[in-house]
Amino acid sequence: MKPIWIVDDDESIRWVLEKALARENLATKSFANARDAIAALEFETPQVLVSDIRMPGDSGLDLLQLVKSRFPGLPVIIITAFSDLDSAVAAFQGGAFEYLAKPFDIDKAVELIRRALDESLRETNVETGPAETPEILGQAPAMQEVFRAIGRLSQSNVTVLITGESGSGKELVARALHKHSPRAAQPFIALNTAAIPKDLLESELFGHERGAFTGAQTTRRGRFEQAENGTLFLDEIGDMPFDLQTRLLRVLSDGHFYRVGGHQPLKANVRVITATHQNLEQRVREGLFREDLYHRLNVIRLRLPSLRERREDIPILVRHFLVQSAKQLGVEAKRMSDAALQFLCSLELPGNVRQLENLCNWITVMAPGQTVEVKDLPLELTQEKNSGSSGGMTASAAQAPDTYSVQHHGTVNAVAEAASSAAPLPEAWLGLLEAQAASMLSSGQQEVMAVLGRQFESALIRTALKHTHGRKNDAAVRLGIGRNTITRKIAELGIDGAKDD
Repeated sequence: MKPIWIVDDDESIRWVLEKALARENLATKSFANARDAIAALEFETPQVLVSDIRMPGDSGLDLLQLVKSRFPGLPVIIITAFSDLDSAVAAFQGGAFEYLAKPFDIDKAVELIRRALDESLRETNVETGPAETPEILGQAPAMQEVFRAIGRLSQSNVTVLITGESGSGKELVARALHKHSPRAAQPFIALNTAAIPKDLLESELFGHERGAFTGAQTTRRGRFEQAENGTLFLDEIGDMPFDLQTRLLRVLSDGHFYRVGGHQPLKANVRVITATHQNLEQRVREGLFREDLYHRLNVIRLRLPSLRERREDIPILVRHFLVQSAKQLGVEAKRMSDAALQFLCSLELPGNVRQLENLCNWITVMAPGQTVEVKDLPLELTQEKNSGSSGGMTASAAQAPDTYSVQHHGTVNAVAEAASSAAPLPEAWLGLLEAQAASMLSSGQQEVMAVLGRQFESALIRTALKHTHGRKNDAAVRLGIGRNTITRKIAELGIDGAKDD
């Protein structure tokens, strides 16, 4: 492994970092100015570069710019005594791995350098992807069934009803059906019927003649005319007003319609694909949806699985969205650590693929460093996960491990904390641990040892900190681990409430 370079005109800073990294068995090489470091880059490169931002001669930002132009994968940590917003923004815009303001805690600095080191040593299975990304991503068995259905329908013009939760990607399926159909060269027109006010929806669908109503100063073509010879996708069809359902049924029945205010029938050569997150059968029973229209739409039915039913697809979706988001912003794509990916795979994500895409956009803009850890994720996600994982798990889980899913993986925390405040539980906690492990293994979750080990460490450290009233050095002694170790673990696990003795 190559050494870590330290570039700082302050000799004391260089000395402190050298000694701290030497204790971690990490080789270093120091420079008093950016000019010498730039000269050395002609012959060798570091594993990680740590540089002051303001030095005589070339600045740390100058060095950062040169390094990123020649060695884009080299992590650079910028440190400075001038912790102002402009410097931070400039450092991140220049591609810095992280920004550290003086005076800094040496243990935190070492932990940050270790993260950068892991980033540098990590094998970069870069998510550049092919030139043309598939319209739908998914390897889960449930998605393979969807792909097979699209293939079977590739030469058909039959009406299709797509069902699935909001955000699960129903429009993508509709676009794929169009793309692989005989109408692929013709228009694909999409309309969300729930997003258009009732008074305007009829005009949106069928168009209107000039003077048909106040404000109709010109004749306007509706979505049926716009989609002529192509495909019309009507999303959230379950929300369509009842009276408009009658007009839609007429078009599907005989292929003719009238513009609003018009008297001349128009012929519609359009394939209709609809989608809904609602239970149409229930709406028919409630009298909110026409039964005859339901049967017209429900010729071929495709059910799109929720993200909870295809958790194995989350890693490839995350990589795709991070690359996509990075391209839009003109920055390098970020990567998720194994622990962070595992954490995302354990979330419920009620917003499905759309929520995951929005999360990846947030990560691209807000998460520090190129490799994203659990603690870098939005606070509301980690807090919700922690608060939702501590209750509801009792000893009965040991007798019924298959009734608990991945979402209950807070078992280790709950058991350790319960054991700390109650009488000893001879082997009950082992039964709960075995039940949780069995549940995770049966659900196909990967890295079970790492996930449970991380939870076990977190539970022990949190419990020790409670007993020592937050004093981390005292907690380290009680646990039989070193001061640097507990400091590093507290940072890695995102544990709050610790303080120096």
